[in-house]
Amino acid sequence: MSQDSPRELLDQLIAQTGDDDERPSKSQLKREMHALQTLGEAIIAMTPAERARFPLSDDMLAAVEETARVRSHEGRRRHMQYVGKVMRRENLEAIKAVYDEIEQEKLRRDHAFHRLEAWRDRLLDEGDSAVEAFIADYPDVDRQALRQLIRNAQRERDKGKPPASARKLFKLIRDTAGM
Repeated sequence: MSQDSPRELLDQLIAQTGDDDERPSKSQLKREMHALQTLGEAIIAMTPAERARFPLSDDMLAAVEETARVRSHEGRRRHMQYVGKVMRRENLEAIKAVYDEIEQEKLRRDHAFHRLEAWRDRLLDEGDSAVEAFIADYPDVDRQALRQLIRNAQRERDKGKPPASARKLFKLIRDTAGM
């Protein structure tokens, strides 16, 4: 079985719903059922705040809540089959729209996180010229704390110590950037 993402599975399921001119094969039905189970697992794995954004029926919400109580491996397997069955009655287009929105938000957060990491690395490697550039971009930063954390992080790096100050520097950069 290929490891398609829930996004790809949603695209496939939505595309297949329009092909109603002939009866699907048993293999096709199994593939669709597996895709729905995978999508259900992805929704279950999300945070409650993310899950609340989906237009899910009361049956699906109950199945999601029930998942936490299922402990045995076989019981979980059977429960995920049930989740797949319940997913058949859900509005897949609306779920796909919310899923895409959540994925885009995660991508934006990841890109912002990488930009902040690049600032931290630049501040540690380039010194004063990078500090001035950072201050120009973020004039509200606590300059004294910034310079102190950079010195401490550079000292830790040179001595091969754990990067406690580098983490504090990243936290200062993140807080200054408003993330």
